[in-house]
Amino acid sequence: MADIRRILLDGYPTVMVRDADVLVARDGRTIGVDEAVHLSPVEPTKIICCHLNHVSRVLEFGVSLPPAPTYFHKPISALNAHGAAVVRPSNCKWLNFEGEVAIVIGRTCRNVSLAEAGDYIAGYTVANDYGLHDFRDTDSGSMLRVKGADTLCPLGPGLITDWDFHGKRIRTLVNGQVKQDGSTDEMAWDMHYLVADIARLITLVPGDVILSGTPAISRSVQPGDVVTVEVEGLGALTNHIVEGPTPVSDEVGAQPTETEEVLSTAMGGDWPLRGQRRPHNTERSELPFPRVHPKLPAGFESGGQR
Repeated sequence: MADIRRILLDGYPTVMVRDADVLVARDGRTIGVDEAVHLSPVEPTKIICCHLNHVSRVLEFGVSLPPAPTYFHKPISALNAHGAAVVRPSNCKWLNFEGEVAIVIGRTCRNVSLAEAGDYIAGYTVANDYGLHDFRDTDSGSMLRVKGADTLCPLGPGLITDWDFHGKRIRTLVNGQVKQDGSTDEMAWDMHYLVADIARLITLVPGDVILSGTPAISRSVQPGDVVTVEVEGLGALTNHIVEGPTPVSDEVGAQPTETEEVLSTAMGGDWPLRGQRRPHNTERSELPFPRVHPKLPAGFESGGQR
């Protein structure tokens, strides 16, 4: 088992291997683990994320597990690292943590069997799949802006090879207090299944990342909070929340909202109406509009033809 890291060393991205409390470069240079400025341990071409996978989260939301995994995508511009800041825009409120295990691909992978899938995994790292739920009402369910905003995919601190994912504890702590406490054994679909499933249609290349899902009790955090995800055998990923220097512009595009869909997702099992009814759908016409409206052809309105 090796702990492989990418850090800034003498101003350049450098691959290091951990040896006790020291990181060692291939040319022999060393630095203390706690002194290092970490980068993401991998450079993916894509970040694919599993929706519901942990049984505890399914039970918390009172929903049914789908017959097969479903996925969404985080752009690589969301990538972040251990020790770095996670940014919540100043006019948003509902930024949630989600502690997870990230699968890292080691070989080009397409149309592999479930039995073969593990051979294509380079290793694993810790992930925090942050979600900006103020944009939950947008993008027709793709969650592009919910999960894809800059800084919302910290990974690290290291890539761990030869890690057995069975029976491993996953915890998320906010300011030292445990919020999430789950296990890889509560996953409906394990790491090999996710790789084999995605690779049926999408070619995975070395460095690509698959986030495997989060346990129950994902909750919102505030600027100033320190969030740590601990995965047994993989280490601890720590980030601090900061308020962005500018709000999300209201000149164009969908605006932050606080509808029942937003609140029910961000609050999880703490939503007051959980178990009583599903959140009401909000009509698009009721959502806030940008200051600059679309230019439509004569005879059309935003809701369709007159």
